[in-house]
Amino acid sequence: MEIIKERDVKIRMDISIFDVVGPIMIGPSSSHTAGAAKLSRVARLIVKEPFTHISFGLHGSFAKTYKGHGTDKALVAGALGLSEDSEALADSFKLAKNQGLEFDFYEIELEGVHENTVKMTLTMLDGSQNVVVGSSIGGGQIEIIEINGFVTNMSLQLPTIVINQYDKKGVISEVSGILAEHSLNIATMKLSRTGKGDRACCIIEIDGEIPEEIEQEIMRNKNIISVKVINI
Repeated sequence: MEIIKERDVKIRMDISIFDVVGPIMIGPSSSHTAGAAKLSRVARLIVKEPFTHISFGLHGSFAKTYKGHGTDKALVAGALGLSEDSEALADSFKLAKNQGLEFDFYEIELEGVHENTVKMTLTMLDGSQNVVVGSSIGGGQIEIIEINGFVTNMSLQLPTIVINQYDKKGVISEVSGILAEHSLNIATMKLSRTGKGDRACCIIEIDGEIPEEIEQEIMRNKNIISVKVINI
C-alpha cells in the first residue's frame, strides 16, 4: 500500500445547519456521494486539460463502503464534469465508456487525513500525470489537501486561483497587483513550496467571481508555470 507522509491537515468545522441537512444531490450520502462527485469535478477543473484515464485511490471509509454508497459512480461522474445533483450520476460508468475515459479504483492507506479521502491520478493526453488528493468532510463540503505534492488545504468555498510558479522575488506582489487592477479582493492566500527559490504553489481565494482573462495576465510573468481559475 502507498503511504503519504504525515502532515498537518486542517479539518474545517464551520458547517451550518444547512450543510448538516445536506445539499441537493443524487445518492444516499452527502459525504460519500455528493462530496465525492464534487471532489473529482474539482480535480477536473484544476487540471483543465483533457485526460484519458483517472485512477482513484480510496482511503478509510471511502475504501470500505464505496460500492454500497455509490461513491465509485459519483467519482466517475465528477470526472466527467457532472454535478452532484445530476440525474446522470447513476449512469456514469456507461457515460465514461462512451466518452473514452478509462478509470480504476484501488484501496490506499494515507496518514493524517479525513476518513473520506481519495487520491486522484489523472493521466493526460501526453502521458504526464497530475495528482489531486481531497477529502469529503460532510454536508457535501470538500477540501483539496494536496496538488502534485504541494499541500493546499483548499475549501472551494470561494472562487479560487491555483498558481504553479517558481519561488522568485516579486511574483506574489505582481499577482496581487493584477488582482487589484481588476478590483478583486483577496480573501486568503496560501503558499506552499518545495524549497527556497524552487517551485511553489500559491492558492488565492477571492471574494467574487474571477474573470477568465486573469489566467493570461498572470501567465505573462516568466516565473509562472501555470494558472488555473476555479469558479465553482
